[in-house]
Amino acid sequence: MWITSSLSTARTPSVIALGNFDGVHLGHREVIQPILNLGDRSIAEIPAGISSSVLNSTFLAAVQGYSACNGQLIETTSDNSSQTAPGCQDRSVRSYVTVLTFFPHPQEFFSGQSRPLLTTLDEKVLQLKSMGVEQLVLLPFNRKLAELSPQAFVETVLIQKLQARHISVGVDFRFGHRRAGSSEDLRAFATAYEIPVTIVPLKFYDDERISSSRIRQALQTANLLQAEQLLGRPYSLTGRVIKGQQLGRTLGFPTANLKLPPEKFVPRNGVYSVKVYGLTTNSNASPLPGVMNIGYRPTVDGQTQTIEVHLLNWSGDLYGQTLTVSLEAFLRPEQKFDSLDSLKVQIQRDCEAATTRLMVGDRS
Repeated sequence: MWITSSLSTARTPSVIALGNFDGVHLGHREVIQPILNLGDRSIAEIPAGISSSVLNSTFLAAVQGYSACNGQLIETTSDNSSQTAPGCQDRSVRSYVTVLTFFPHPQEFFSGQSRPLLTTLDEKVLQLKSMGVEQLVLLPFNRKLAELSPQAFVETVLIQKLQARHISVGVDFRFGHRRAGSSEDLRAFATAYEIPVTIVPLKFYDDERISSSRIRQALQTANLLQAEQLLGRPYSLTGRVIKGQQLGRTLGFPTANLKLPPEKFVPRNGVYSVKVYGLTTNSNASPLPGVMNIGYRPTVDGQTQTIEVHLLNWSGDLYGQTLTVSLEAFLRPEQKFDSLDSLKVQIQRDCEAATTRLMVGDRS
């Protein structure tokens, strides 16, 4: 996937899904879906009456950096645009399946407060790539962009810079200075350039719209099943294993201390059953079962929130590795114990509970 924060290096022309897409949840996927099959469609738009030899060379050229127009082969330039012949609208050039989003989030820009993300950039890239998205444009959200009128945003960013061939947005999308532009305004502005716009209705679950804020609320209450139903996948945390106080090792339950990106949203403190991915020493690449604790470790007077994972029936050196932990079930809240012996007994119970939950697939 091509990733850029500069409109001058974006690959064009493009078919665009426009939005913030934090979480890449089921509602976001509905907005992205309309563009997924449009990227290669224009390559087949070759005028009738062309000989088979020209037709075959046209398809070969489309792969090798040429486009077809009125039966002629036209070289694509290094900036991915093409030399358009007179009377040709250049519909034969392939369009890049593109997600256009903003960084930082507009709410973060205007409030000055950091906004925890359900998906970090690396996680968002993985999700988008798995869907078939070819390009992610991270448009820097600054004062200059915020002051663009809705019409200027469409004409300058979408039409001139990104050479949009199709645009998809959610029905509630707002844009431009003071959020004055609506999805219908976007359609009206784009229609003047003969650019189709798909406006996607809201997606609901249990009679309530799917949203990133609703997912955060579910995670804050450890309602993992609802979070999964809204995301379309279990919520996960990805971090690098760093050295901690190694208390778990002394208790007979060694843990991997995960350092997450600072912008990552962390769910409710407590103990979870988890599946762990990414171990370089795990030859079959299947996830390993584990128990994870999120919290301040009140029994040992911890002052800093930690995220510690104990792998069940596994031992080895994990320092420096990057692990992804899929949250499968919430076992219990964090609590303070009278002694380390009591804590050790409870950890053993947690391991047994996690094993049972993971074996039966209980995600409640």
